[in-house]
Amino acid sequence: MSGATLIALIPILPIATFLLIALVGKKYFPKACGILGTLSLLGSFLISAITAYQYFLQDGKVNGVYEKLTPIKFTWLQFSPGVSIDMGILLDPISVMMIVIVTFVSLMVHVYSLGYMKGEERYATYYSFLSLFTFSMLGLVLSANIFQIYIFWELVGVSSFLLIGFYYDRPSAVAASKKAFIVTRFADLGFLIGILVLAFYSGTLDFQTLIVRLTTHTDQLNSALTASFLGMSALTWGLLLVFMGGAGKSAMFPLHIWLPDAMEGPTPVSALIHAATMVVAGVFLVARLFPIFSISGQAALTVVAYVGIISSLFAAIIACTQTDIKRVLAYSTMSQIGYMMLALGVSGYGGHEGLGYMASMFHLFTHAMFKALLFLGAGAIIHAVHSNHMTEMGGLRKYLPITHITFLIACLTIAGIYPLSGFFSKDEILAAAFEHNKILFAVEYAVAGLTAFYMFRLYFSVFWGKETNYHHTPHEAPATMTIPLIILASLAVITGFIPFNKLVTSDGKAFESHIEMMVAIPSVLIALLGIGIAWVMYKKETLIPEKLATTFKYGYKWAFNKFYIDEVYLFVTKKIIFRYISDPVAWFDRHVVDATMNGIASVTQGVSLRIKGLQSGQLQKYAFVFVTGVIALAILFIYVWK
Repeated sequence: MSGATLIALIPILPIATFLLIALVGKKYFPKACGILGTLSLLGSFLISAITAYQYFLQDGKVNGVYEKLTPIKFTWLQFSPGVSIDMGILLDPISVMMIVIVTFVSLMVHVYSLGYMKGEERYATYYSFLSLFTFSMLGLVLSANIFQIYIFWELVGVSSFLLIGFYYDRPSAVAASKKAFIVTRFADLGFLIGILVLAFYSGTLDFQTLIVRLTTHTDQLNSALTASFLGMSALTWGLLLVFMGGAGKSAMFPLHIWLPDAMEGPTPVSALIHAATMVVAGVFLVARLFPIFSISGQAALTVVAYVGIISSLFAAIIACTQTDIKRVLAYSTMSQIGYMMLALGVSGYGGHEGLGYMASMFHLFTHAMFKALLFLGAGAIIHAVHSNHMTEMGGLRKYLPITHITFLIACLTIAGIYPLSGFFSKDEILAAAFEHNKILFAVEYAVAGLTAFYMFRLYFSVFWGKETNYHHTPHEAPATMTIPLIILASLAVITGFIPFNKLVTSDGKAFESHIEMMVAIPSVLIALLGIGIAWVMYKKETLIPEKLATTFKYGYKWAFNKFYIDEVYLFVTKKIIFRYISDPVAWFDRHVVDATMNGIASVTQGVSLRIKGLQSGQLQKYAFVFVTGVIALAILFIYVWK
């Protein structure tokens, strides 16, 4: 089997599994669908691991630079001799890294779901949707051109809609799936327009050609920079519109409102969305076009940085007040994705200047491990106590020892405690921010403290805190759920030692990087301070949280209600768009367009009723009309026109 065929099997296995389960699996072998889906993902992961090994350690580097390889490429739609849409597979450091992340986390979710979803009525449907979701994300990260990535981008949106709304008999789940779909559709409209702008000025859809034409002194770059609208070049507009699509998928402010509600789906789905698929797609998109952002679109890259920092701080503040365990983790994801966007936004291109780029990809990798662990751990907790609310939990360390230890490791990792993986990747982001902008760096220090606080607020409230009397004694999850937790916890500990500065860099070349002690030590101390405050407030039941909530009444209320951003959207849509745009348009449609068509139909019907007797089919009437006509003509010609 050739290398290209083997690589093609990575996305083919999940889509084949989806079709098999969807078409015949639900009817003929519903109980085996979970095993089938898991084995399929195991195959994809093994091929991905082999591909990564060969690319990073054997064949990928040529003269010290990791090459961009296109093992598969073919023309899909040919419009004219010079215009076509091609489909293919692009292998470079970030795509190889992503296929490993996607297949591995999806495999863990598949294994975990064998226990978590056992007994579900739509068990087979769930696994078919998981396979479709995995295929969509794999297609996205392997895409060789910008239109191909858009196709899979939309497939990711459809898959998330199906999985978020999996419990379709719950009105909240239906509303959440529609909300996610609609919000990301608006963002994707911007993405599509951005694609058209970039393709128009570059004359290509192929990523490699697009990057070359828009980063070197070419006629295409000159035309994209000289053409302007509202004071910004066409290139800047194109990049900002593309980033709009990424911001929507990655739930960046202000397009984040769908993310907390997406928790209505099954908890393993949340792990897949937050750790390896939909939410990281925006970061991947910016990274894929990073040479253009960095070399030719600095204004757009600055927007990326500030959107990242605002989202990071905004989400961290809200997470400090939430009581739903999955919503805390959802805002945690938004905050961590903000870190990654910030790192890209402050990065240069090539060598040590590209530290931010490397740090962003490094954090994406480590985040996939500890965020999947956090969500799957939350699933084990919910599975044990049948509730999402931290106020109904406490003292669970005695009942869930494996979940407790693995969840603690994940909390320490996201807090950035040495020597866990989160420490290394977050340190690189902070170092990049420190070199670029001291204000952004200071804000991220504050976010680091908030992250440690809200995660250990969650940890102490669930596993320590008050002694809770449960209706049913909680028990540890089955092995199918705890084994993925143990594997992910182990990886959360060791993945920080991967030398990303030698593997995944902005220009494909290795560079020297080391821990910045002046940045790392204060970062750890700030995290320990956040953990200490959470310890004092939540390790045992105290009145401190209530007193603080009362003292900072309005600030707490605003943060708890997510700064009323949802209400702002509802006000704008219902009170402004619906009232002043949609209602007048609807009135015009009913009273002008419909009335005109109805009037034409009424006139036609009236005339038809009056003349239908002319074609009655009765011979005597036809004879009468004929004779009458003859007599009338005779009179006309004999007496009138004589």
